[in-house]
Amino acid sequence: MNMNMMHPADQLVMIMERIYGYGMTTMSGGNLSILDDNGDIWITPGSIDKGNLTRNDIVCIKADGTIQGIHKPSSEYPFHQKIYQMRPDLRAVLHAHPPALVAYSIVRKIPNTSIIPNVKFTCGDITIAKYGLPGSTDLGEKIAEEFKKGFNTVVLENHGVVVGANSMSDAFKSFETLDFCARLEIEATRIGKPTSLSDEQITWYKNKQVLKMDEFIANKISSEEKAARRDMCNLIHRAYHQELFTSTQGTYSQRLDNDSFIINPHGKDRKYLEPEDLVRINGEYKELGKEPSRSVELHREIYKQHPHVNSIILAHPPNIMAFVVSDQMLDSKTIPESYILMRDIPKLEFGSIYLKPKETAAVFDESTPIAMVQNDCVIVTGSSMLNAYDRLEVAEYSAKAIIASKELGEIVSINQQEIDDIKVAFHLK
Repeated sequence: MNMNMMHPADQLVMIMERIYGYGMTTMSGGNLSILDDNGDIWITPGSIDKGNLTRNDIVCIKADGTIQGIHKPSSEYPFHQKIYQMRPDLRAVLHAHPPALVAYSIVRKIPNTSIIPNVKFTCGDITIAKYGLPGSTDLGEKIAEEFKKGFNTVVLENHGVVVGANSMSDAFKSFETLDFCARLEIEATRIGKPTSLSDEQITWYKNKQVLKMDEFIANKISSEEKAARRDMCNLIHRAYHQELFTSTQGTYSQRLDNDSFIINPHGKDRKYLEPEDLVRINGEYKELGKEPSRSVELHREIYKQHPHVNSIILAHPPNIMAFVVSDQMLDSKTIPESYILMRDIPKLEFGSIYLKPKETAAVFDESTPIAMVQNDCVIVTGSSMLNAYDRLEVAEYSAKAIIASKELGEIVSINQQEIDDIKVAFHLK
C-alpha cells in the first residue's frame, strides 16, 4: 500500500483509527497533521471522537490561514504550524498519549532506545521538551525549538510525545516503535535488569544489508502457493493485531517444497501486506524485483537442515521480549501446554542470525523449536504455518503469565517427574 497516494484526509483517518484502536490514545486525546504540496495543513479536529473520525471531520488550514471544514482544528494546532515553519523538510506530525510514553513523560525520562537495534535507527535521537500549557503558544515554541535542533521525536514533560517525519506512514512507524520500546523496558524491569546494546552493535545491525541474490521470473504460481500466500498474510495481519508483530518488525516464512519457500518482504508495513508482496525464494534465487527479509539466509538454512520444519517466525512479542532484553531466561516448565509446545528455550548471542546462520539453524530440533536472540527477537519453528503461530502465541501468553506471577509469589515449576510424564503421554522426544 502506497499511503502517500492517498488524500491527506484519508491518511489522517486511517492512522488515527490505528492509534486509537491499539490503545495508544484516548477518545479526546492526540492529533495528527499533514502538510501537502500546496502548503495547506490538514489536521484532525478538536473535541471530536477520535475513535469515529471520517474524512469529512478533517480540517484544512490553507496556506493563507483560511480554515475549511465543519469543525475547529485541534487546539494544539499552533505547535504543528511552528514545527513545519522550523523544519520545512517535514510533511507529517503525530502527537498522542500512549500510557507507556506518558509514564516516561511523568518521570521526565526518555526510554532506553539501545535495548533493541531497530529503535535507534527508526526513531533517531530523542529529546524532552519542557512543560507547557496544552494548546498554548508557549508549548508550541518549546516543542518547535527541539525540532529546530534536528530532533524528530520529542517527549513532552507530563504530557505525551510528538513525532515528525516526511510522511504520515514514517511518523507512525517511529511512534509505534518508540512506544513498543517504552513498554518493553517497563516489562523487562519488572522481571530483571534490562541489558543494552553498544553503539557499535547498533551501527553494525543498521548497516547489515539485504542479502544479494540472483533473481528469477515467477511465470507460474500454483494454486497451493496462492493459498499459502493468502494464509500467511492472514496470519501476519493477525500477528500484528495481537501485538506479536509491529509495523516494522516480524518475519514469517513457509516452505513450499524442499528447495523453495515464501517469506515476507523487507521494509513493508506488516499490517498492510498482501499476497503479491510476499517473496518466493528458489534455492539461491529470489523473486524478480522484490527484497526478502534480511533474515532470509537463516530461514533457508533452517529449512535445509531440518526437514520437519515447514514454517518459521521471527517475532518481537512484548512479553517474550522482556526476557530477550533482560538477564532472565524464559522457563517453559510452567503449565503442560507451555512445555509441550515450547520445550527448551536457549538464548543465543546478539547477531547470531546474520553472523552465524548455519550454526544458529543447527540449534533447532524437535526438542528445541524456539530460541531467543539476546536483544533482538524470538525465533519459532513449526511443522506448519498454524503450528508455528500457535507455538508463538503460547510462548507469549506463557511469558505474560510468568511476568504476572512474579508479582504474586514464588514461581513453582513442574518437576522432572512431571516433565517425564508429559513426554511419555504426548510422545515427545
